[in-house]
Amino acid sequence: MYNKDKRRGLYKKPKARKLSQTAHPKTINPLHQHPLYLFLVQFLQWRQVKGFSPRTLLNHEKGVLRFITWCDERSLNQPTEITRPILDRYQQHLFDYRQKNGEPLSFLSQRTLLSPLKLFFQWLARQNIILYNPASEMEMPKVPMHLPKYIPSEEEMARVLALPDTHCPYGLRDKAILELLYSTGIRRTELANLEVYDVDRSRATLHIRLGKGGKDRILPLCKSVLNWVERYRLESRPLLMNKAQENHLFLTDHSEPFIKNRLSDLVKRYLYHAHIDKPGSCHLFRHAMATHMLDNGADIRFIQAMLGHAKLSTTEIYTQVSVEKLRAILEATHPANKK
Repeated sequence: MYNKDKRRGLYKKPKARKLSQTAHPKTINPLHQHPLYLFLVQFLQWRQVKGFSPRTLLNHEKGVLRFITWCDERSLNQPTEITRPILDRYQQHLFDYRQKNGEPLSFLSQRTLLSPLKLFFQWLARQNIILYNPASEMEMPKVPMHLPKYIPSEEEMARVLALPDTHCPYGLRDKAILELLYSTGIRRTELANLEVYDVDRSRATLHIRLGKGGKDRILPLCKSVLNWVERYRLESRPLLMNKAQENHLFLTDHSEPFIKNRLSDLVKRYLYHAHIDKPGSCHLFRHAMATHMLDNGADIRFIQAMLGHAKLSTTEIYTQVSVEKLRAILEATHPANKK
């Protein structure tokens, strides 16, 4: 069965990928002697002590480092030299900046780069390194709320879930991954970080540790999904392991924990073979889960808890794409349908 599926292209061995260089000062710009950079190091150490994740710290570093590079080009060296007008000029610079493809930075990208600056100058003021915080009243770009570009239908999701050949180890693993993504709506990183004991078989729950924002949450598992995960754990995972102490639940063809891009490549292959030629991979499952549950009568607050959204307003975007629910309300309430 494995050879048959290799010909279909579903279980093609992933090509070796070059890991992209992370945005680190040593690889971007050697500014280690710049006074602002020295304060940045102290700021990041303070944030680390406060328990922020490495990913959050990296985003802080990227945002502040870009500003330091801009300051260095203009001979701005000391924190006391940074004023509100200078920050306004930098914000205008980000607005006018054009990428290699000629496109401007999105408002979300601009906000992502500016947010760490507000925290950085807030810290400088609290440490009495500057007398006042020039970023305290900096207005952040307004990020428009976009609807998901595409949400697979229930019929399309059924086609995807039917593709894996569960008679071979790789297919059984892929079936468990796809079912878990669709039934819980967990993020790509959250699935990649799952460990064996995060699945509680007796309670039929899944423990998401250190999700977005460093928050844990417990999710219920459908009986059928739990059965697929259990079959993978007992039948396939031992064949994929080469380290007895490996705790990650899902392993690649090379017996390694999944990294985000490998997981995306796997999911994209199934979407392609299900004739869903749309951008996105794992996040499409997240959108589909939320929309389909809402269409079938789930309460929006339950979906919020499942997705791990801190604010209900983030989840409410799915109420705008739940066409079937809107259609039912329209047919039940509009006078034109009563004629």
